[in-house]
Amino acid sequence: MGALSFAFSAAAVLVALMAEASAQSSVARILIYSATRDFRHDSIPTAVDALVAQGPAADINFDHTEDQGWFTDDRLQQYDALLFLSNTGEVLDDTGKAAFQKYLDLGGNFIGIHSSSDCLRNTTFFQMELGAAFDYHPELQNATVDVVGPSHPSTSMLPKAWAIRDEMYNFKSDPRSVGAVVVLSADESSYNDPGPRKFDQGTPHPTAWFQEHGAGVDGGNTAGRSFYTSLGHLNETWHDDLFLAHVMGGIQWALQSNTTRAFSPDAKVGNATSPTASASTASGTGTGTASAGEPSSTSTGSSGASSAWLGQRMLAAIVGVVLAMSLWSML
Repeated sequence: MGALSFAFSAAAVLVALMAEASAQSSVARILIYSATRDFRHDSIPTAVDALVAQGPAADINFDHTEDQGWFTDDRLQQYDALLFLSNTGEVLDDTGKAAFQKYLDLGGNFIGIHSSSDCLRNTTFFQMELGAAFDYHPELQNATVDVVGPSHPSTSMLPKAWAIRDEMYNFKSDPRSVGAVVVLSADESSYNDPGPRKFDQGTPHPTAWFQEHGAGVDGGNTAGRSFYTSLGHLNETWHDDLFLAHVMGGIQWALQSNTTRAFSPDAKVGNATSPTASASTASGTGTGTASAGEPSSTSTGSSGASSAWLGQRMLAAIVGVVLAMSLWSML
């Protein structure tokens, strides 16, 4: 009985280690899309580099492209989220829009940053998935943004009244009308906005928000999460640790929808390969425009090392169990 009890205990330890290794190897993969057709922010390369640098610590592999040809069913299905970064204008053709819609319908997650609310202006599903379309902003200036609404990973690290230098966006509708929950609100008394404001964007003034179930999904399909922040205009903003924590908090919250393969093996889209296998072989720093077959700069590093360490730990555990049981049977 002693030997049997020991064997069961050893097996339980082994199973626990295998479960831990499996969980740790679920590295999310995100496509950053920063194509522009109208105004282009010079902070885009800085933003891409900043996001890629955050990847290893967050167990996220980032790919980056500005090629609308990357938006096909087969290519998008490998991503746990699509991140639109400071886009403007008509950045997708009809084929790309159809692939994007299908991706969302299969449970894909969406993140929008800064002027992504000023692209695909006549594409209804995109406007609903993001939450509201950009209208205008007053001149760049210092302002205060208030943390409002429920506790959220994108705002939990922020002061209640956050002093920041950025563009205070106004929108053509209230994102709450599609089910969004506002978590940051521009304090309109802290800056000058001469207007004119032609649309009702609701109160308090929406600056960042989330959707538990993205409203861009067609019919009764599975909806992933959506997160949007209108901040991020300046290069220096992307060097600010507090701002990066805000963005990464929103990204990581979106990934935890359990509708993609990084967190749910039964999902239809997302990263289903090992951390090292999912890495792009493309070179670069994330600042360039990639071709359709080769997105630039994927962040791997620590996640691959973590997987290797866990594999070694599992192997050592197996050897230890076998040796221990062999010695026990000889007693």
